[in-house]
Amino acid sequence: MDRPELVCPLCGNTEFQKERGRLDSRWGITSHRVTLMICGRCRYILHFYDKHSIFDFD
Repeated sequence: MDRPELVCPLCGNTEFQKERGRLDSRWGITSHRVTLMICGRCRYILHFYDKHSIFDFD
């Protein structure tokens, strides 16, 4: 199955900067791994949680 192309919902751009990080809960009890795809044109940020997405670019 082919992966769909990631497209910015604001400007339609298909080039993104990929950043990885961690979000902690308010009290630090839980932590979540996230991948942020940042649009190269308008800088809109798409959030993906814990690599459970159809846009898993690894």
